[in-house]
Amino acid sequence: RLRHGGEVQVITVTFLAHSGFLAELPSVTLLFDWWKGELPALRPGAPLYVFASHRHEDHFNPRIFTLDDGTRDVRFILGRDFKPRDLERRGAAPGTAEKCLILKSGQALALPRASVEALPSTDEGAAFLVTADGLTLFHAGDLNWWHWEGEDRAWNRNMEANFKRYAEPLRGRKIDLAMLPLDPRLGEDGFRGPRYFLETADIRRFLPMHQWGDFGFTEKFLARYPEFRSRTLPVAAEGQTFSL
Repeated sequence: RLRHGGEVQVITVTFLAHSGFLAELPSVTLLFDWWKGELPALRPGAPLYVFASHRHEDHFNPRIFTLDDGTRDVRFILGRDFKPRDLERRGAAPGTAEKCLILKSGQALALPRASVEALPSTDEGAAFLVTADGLTLFHAGDLNWWHWEGEDRAWNRNMEANFKRYAEPLRGRKIDLAMLPLDPRLGEDGFRGPRYFLETADIRRFLPMHQWGDFGFTEKFLARYPEFRSRTLPVAAEGQTFSL
């Protein structure tokens, strides 16, 4: 459970697959980067804010637009690589396209029960910082320190510089729950991004993502950095639910 301002707020978070999460807060439901995995039954009445950090197929599936079925207030918050003229081609009906909000890096958005800030990404689209019910959640999308062994040294140096610059707005920020890439394809270089996030921001709970099903990689990270163990919620299987 997460305590904010003297009150205990309960969040239920379901890991859907890869970088997809459903977060149910007291007054609003947040859906991040759902492209596969079974979506639990959604609470009736609660506003639903659907986030797609970018267009890559492991972060976006046009079926998200079917959630605009008239049963609840739905908004779609999309990364900057989406284009308004392309939304209908990507599966959004005309009325649904009007509910899509594309955020550029550095933009902020006030919704009826939440506020959203968009950070730039070191890949495509955006990362999202969402505040609702007095709690702050961060979904990094593909904002990560992508250090690839064998890549050109100058490319890796430029990636490091951009990642640190893009993550700077998080410095000292209190974040109740952060969903961060911990990608096993990078080997131990995959530790760089989450370690930097956890040292830069005041993150209460950390959910690893973008693991391509290699959930044991989290334990390798924690064996190297045991100081993060108390803040980490290891993901073990699709459909896993966390009650915070």
